Amino acid sequence: MPHRLSSTDMSFLNAERAKTPAHAGTVQVLQAPDEGFDYDRLFTLIRERIAFVPRYRQRMRTIPGHLANPVWVDDTDFDLTYHVRRSALPRPGTDEQLAELVARIMSRRLDRDRPLWEAYLVEGLEGNRLAILTKTHLAMVDGARSIGLAQVLLDISPQPRSSRPDTWSPHAAPSTAELLAGVATDFMRRPTVVFDAVRGGVNDVRSTVGRVVAAAEGTAQAVRRAARAAPPSPLNPDIGKARRFATVDLELAQLKRVKDYHDTDVNDVVLAILTGALRAWLLMRGEVVRTSTTLRAMVPLSVTGPDEAGGPNHVAPFILDLPIGEPSPVVRLQRIAFAMRKLPEVGDPVPALDIVGVAGFAPPTVHILGARTAAEAPTRAYNLMITNVPGPQTPLYAAGALLALILEVGSKTPAARSRASTPRR
Repeated sequence: MPHRLSSTDMSFLNAERAKTPAHAGTVQVLQAPDEGFDYDRLFTLIRERIAFVPRYRQRMRTIPGHLANPVWVDDTDFDLTYHVRRSALPRPGTDEQLAELVARIMSRRLDRDRPLWEAYLVEGLEGNRLAILTKTHLAMVDGARSIGLAQVLLDISPQPRSSRPDTWSPHAAPSTAELLAGVATDFMRRPTVVFDAVRGGVNDVRSTVGRVVAAAEGTAQAVRRAARAAPPSPLNPDIGKARRFATVDLELAQLKRVKDYHDTDVNDVVLAILTGALRAWLLMRGEVVRTSTTLRAMVPLSVTGPDEAGGPNHVAPFILDLPIGEPSPVVRLQRIAFAMRKLPEVGDPVPALDIVGVAGFAPPTVHILGARTAAEAPTRAYNLMITNVPGPQTPLYAAGALLALILEVGSKTPAARSRASTPRR
């Protein structure tokens, strides 16, 4: 029986507009091997690995009369050449030019008549580098154990691992009668399935507000803070279709030294740095910044429940008021660390090393789940989203090309940049 989209998936689709696309992306910047790396090499790699992500060969199929949410069905006209595309920068292409290209690609919505993803090979980067941009709709990733295409392209060795023979052939598209029979079956199992579709995701907003409030600090004061609108900010104007994409490099070793000296963690240091940058940006704009000025951040974190063992089982939203008005960097860090330690009992934040796990890095899926979690919340509840996931700890390769860094980007959010570990030569 085809898998039906959840009410949360539908909330992303229903809220999506030309100005507010609901997808996230991963940019992998790689060092080309001696033998080179071209479009055919990427196409072959994706063709061999796409069997590990079956959803990437499925499209949405609506139910007659919209009696229930759509279902995922095999795309009988699946064309990999439509999804795997090629672009190039004028040689020698700079990182700034790459950022401009990524911004243009991320500004465009995905085609709902096809599987909701795209991949681009970007050639011409200076230093004999290339980039692979994968772009995935938030409705495609529905759990912390989901696997994204960007993840399955990577290997721990320059020699790609052997892939199992791909014998996939699409199942025939379900008939109208079969779709309606599926609705009847789902209705017998869960009588609200039709009612959920008719509501059109209205209650998703209400339930999400409840979860965001519950994910605040757990006190009456925190509940009141999360329930009211975020502070006014130039970060929240009416937006257009275009996006901007920018990155800044920081050395992890420096962040760790600050963390150790002040007895916090790296996540606290990252949040404090961003708070200081936002403070400086507001002051440069001539905005009034008082000691009480704050900006509200949605900080999705991988968590485990109190009775669960192992790695992260879901991504939960947490509300954090950034102390923009605090002039002292040290006090800003201490205030943020104190607030982060008062996280609720809805789950325990997963340490970075546990997120990394045996793969050696946090899957790009974690960032997509963070964007998905933030997108569930009404935008009036926060000013910006901040995610922080570990980058690769060991060398990784895509068809022999060494991964140099990973850039995670959402269609509404700034980039998160993770430099990969590289072997010494």
